[in-house]
Amino acid sequence: MDYLEVTVHVSPRDPWSEIIVSQLSELGFDSFVDIDSGIQAYGPSNKIDWSTVLDESLLKNDHPDVSIEVEKKIIPHQNWNAIWEADFQPVFVEDKLSILAPFHDKSIAKGMIVEIQPQMSFGTGHHQTTWMMSKALLEMKQVPNRVLDMGTGTGVLAILAEKRGATDILAIDIEDWSVENTKENALRNGCKHIEALCGDVDLLEGLSFELILANINKNILKVQLPMYASCIEPKGKVFLSGFFETDVDELVTFAARLGLTVVQVFKKETWAAIELEKSSQ
Repeated sequence: MDYLEVTVHVSPRDPWSEIIVSQLSELGFDSFVDIDSGIQAYGPSNKIDWSTVLDESLLKNDHPDVSIEVEKKIIPHQNWNAIWEADFQPVFVEDKLSILAPFHDKSIAKGMIVEIQPQMSFGTGHHQTTWMMSKALLEMKQVPNRVLDMGTGTGVLAILAEKRGATDILAIDIEDWSVENTKENALRNGCKHIEALCGDVDLLEGLSFELILANINKNILKVQLPMYASCIEPKGKVFLSGFFETDVDELVTFAARLGLTVVQVFKKETWAAIELEKSSQ
């Protein structure tokens, strides 16, 4: 699959780069890199309608007080792995977890190691949202047995859940190449309790979990949250991320209507994650 790379030079950078990221994430872009002059966004070229992006985002540049320059190019499928490998630096979640690629020197590791060959999947730990979800898992006194990792990407959260004690993990993604990447990474980390499936929220019908992990984006989370609420057991936990600090109140209010109460909020560089708990009744 070819990927679309869009470089956006925006002035003033704040708060416009954050607004652009939020808009582009809702229009099919799935990973972002901060640059000095703005942001770079990446998404599958076959799923992004460029005319819609221009119509429904700040890139149409009709704000007289904002200067925006846009560059776009296609990254061919065969080059994507090389780009990931060239840019993939080790990730350290404090001193508790190291997310490394196979070519990294393991002697630099701190704490637990998760080894990821990212290929084309999102979720190497570099993004603030994956980092926060990893931190939330690491802070749990005991990770329960039955875990759902929704939008699994590389499988990094599912793998971390098993390394922390989970024994029945379902990892779901809408992209078949993410599912295959999750299977490969699970094998790479010696995991034996992860089932990876390609599909969407309809796969959850009739299932129950003690912990749900969903690092997607705000709009998809709001669509899927009622199903999460029906699948999570009483006193079970739901960890959400993939959105900005400014979205927290909206999601907390929406979750409360479904019987999910906020336990804590994580924040990192304008991004946020929420820990929710289902009531016992």
